Amino acid sequence: MAESKRQISIPTLREMKERGEKISMLTTYDYPTARLLNEAGVDVLLVGDTLGMVVLGYDSTVYVTLEEMIHHVKAVVRGAHEAFVIGDLPFGSYNEDPSQAIRSATRLIKEGGCAAVKLEGGIEMAPTVRAVADAGIPVVGHVGLLPQTATKVGGFKVQARTAEDALALFESGRALEKAGAFMIVIEAVPAPVGMLLSRSLTVPVIGIGAGAGCDGQVLVTPDMLGLQEAMTPRYLKRYAHLASTAEAAVRRYVSEVKAGTFPTEEHTYSMDPQEEAKLSR
Repeated sequence: MAESKRQISIPTLREMKERGEKISMLTTYDYPTARLLNEAGVDVLLVGDTLGMVVLGYDSTVYVTLEEMIHHVKAVVRGAHEAFVIGDLPFGSYNEDPSQAIRSATRLIKEGGCAAVKLEGGIEMAPTVRAVADAGIPVVGHVGLLPQTATKVGGFKVQARTAEDALALFESGRALEKAGAFMIVIEAVPAPVGMLLSRSLTVPVIGIGAGAGCDGQVLVTPDMLGLQEAMTPRYLKRYAHLASTAEAAVRRYVSEVKAGTFPTEEHTYSMDPQEEAKLSR
């Protein structure tokens, strides 16, 4: 008898942290990938605004709109039956004031169907996190490197390299937890910083380029599968190189179409000989 899968929830994630079970998270942006990741046992699916760069072809995440996020969240939710789905609030959809954040988060939950939203920012975003959480919407925080505003720190660079900066990051993490965030993503920091933040908070801390001491890990799926190989951050491990496999398959298809060797009889539908004769006449 096949083992039934568990439905991942916020209490589930907290319990995983408490017993020391690592949380797996991957980004996804479409129905077939969501189904695949869900079946493979990924705990959390993040519909990240990285879709702007890895799916929509933008050169930055800042161009992603709330409508685009809703569109992709809906597709992922249809494919994820056990995994916990989080939707990113894109740049400009929550930065003005808490009321704007509540409106945007409500749309992402109500129209998209995800279980929670994520927003970037440290202690300065605590009032916004509190407002959204008080509105009944589960919130994930994001500290360390903040891709939406990376230009402020000179690009995609490792953060919190000094003790002073690390302490400020810890203060942000505690402020977000106190404000109601049930999980925090920490990006591109030295491993000791990720480990100490995870130990200092009661909520799960998910690392991306933050070392093995976090409560879980997240990677961008197209990157870890080798579907695109332009991005090569230190923290990225490629578990496959599917781009070359896919390209080889497509080249073979093109070659067979040009040569007339595809389709063969096994790939076509037959017709009753009498009907075919009538058609010929």
